[in-house]
Amino acid sequence: MSEEPTGTNIEGEAPDAEPVVETEEATITDDAELERTLGLAGGLSIGIGTMIGAGIFVFPGLAGAEVGTAATASFGVGGVIALLVALPTSELATAMPKSGGGYYFVSRGLGTLAGTVVGLSLWLGLVFATAFYLVGLGFYAIDALAAVGIAVGASAGAVVSVLAVLFGIGFTVLNVTGTENAAKLQNGIVALLLSMLVAFLAFGLLEAFGVVDAGTPPGEAANVWEIVPIMSVAALVFTSYLGFAQVATVAGEMKRPGRNLPLAMVGSVLIVTVLYVLTIFVATNVFTQDALEVAGETAMVEVGRQLLGPAGALVIIVGGLLATMSSANASVLSTSRAIYGVSKDALLPRKASRINLKYGTPHVALGMAGGPVIVLAATRQVQLLAEVASFLHLLMYGLMCVALLSFRRDEPEWYDPDFRVPGGVAIPVVGALASFGLVAFMNLLSIAIGVAIVFVTAGWYFYYARDVRLRGAL
Repeated sequence: MSEEPTGTNIEGEAPDAEPVVETEEATITDDAELERTLGLAGGLSIGIGTMIGAGIFVFPGLAGAEVGTAATASFGVGGVIALLVALPTSELATAMPKSGGGYYFVSRGLGTLAGTVVGLSLWLGLVFATAFYLVGLGFYAIDALAAVGIAVGASAGAVVSVLAVLFGIGFTVLNVTGTENAAKLQNGIVALLLSMLVAFLAFGLLEAFGVVDAGTPPGEAANVWEIVPIMSVAALVFTSYLGFAQVATVAGEMKRPGRNLPLAMVGSVLIVTVLYVLTIFVATNVFTQDALEVAGETAMVEVGRQLLGPAGALVIIVGGLLATMSSANASVLSTSRAIYGVSKDALLPRKASRINLKYGTPHVALGMAGGPVIVLAATRQVQLLAEVASFLHLLMYGLMCVALLSFRRDEPEWYDPDFRVPGGVAIPVVGALASFGLVAFMNLLSIAIGVAIVFVTAGWYFYYARDVRLRGAL
């Protein structure tokens, strides 16, 4: 181990000062900060762009096949839990507008052990989520190839893996060249995507309520209005709601964070929840559960074909490509910032927080984000990748709510948020219980992998980071 922290930050100081870490080689002081280039539009595009991909274009077939029209309730449950966490996260982020997001809040509120577990779990959770988005992108790329007459046949699975890996490499390289470049791509994709979705959903809703007749065969999906299946699907699709917290991971790069962070997080949750519920309603109005199950990850393409013919299928294929690209791009950015924040606190070797002098981006952290993403994307395990990502994020969300309760109790002098959650402690308490509770409805394999990752991250704390003390930590 080349860098082992032997002494670090002074406990109780404001967390906006950078840590000083003594190593065997030298004393490192890192005053470099990422430039604040992201405005409200950039924050919303990261939140909406990340959430809108898998939720609308990959999950309708999987969720509708499980519980039919009741999947609207599953997406609604996910949106409510996300909103319960987005409000506390907004308060924490305006008090501590630093890169690192949930890791930074938990480490300063609950201490180094919790911070290490959350910081490393956030890194790996975003890795699983990004791999999931890339696999979805691969499936839509296959449909795009088929639309132009290139059929891959029996080799489709292998092609999906290859495409997912290539896109992963591409997005990693893009983010190395600068946050502003990635944000411009993100803004353009999200604007085009929302325009397409609004037009498509408007026609789908008119058809569902009989205002227009698209000639779709009667085939409304059955309703499975039972609490356990609905909650199980909510646990699966919760990966769709990870984007709002990813806004907080780039808090150190946002202009006017006191205003823009709460608007970006809460606004992205509300907008995307409405889009999810409307989309699953349209999909389950067009197809039966069996048909949705057969269509699988690209069921929305067949929904578009039923509603608007080949043109509708083409719109959904293009939208799916844009959405999954947007999700993957935003997630690579956020994953690297999570690593950056943990490394700056010396919970990982400080080399991971080095900033590229040419582009002003954490290139080492981006490599640590892109590498494991590429490996996982090659597996094509859609549901497993989604649930493990949800598990690790729900752990962080619950602990963020607990951290807010800790700050409210102790009120350190430096804790002065520009936004405060209304209603006292009620929302963070309910947010914590809801986040932890949703984990119980996941598949056992996903829970086992998530628990194993938590134990590994705790082991890393005792092996490497137990002597680290963080400014602002309890």
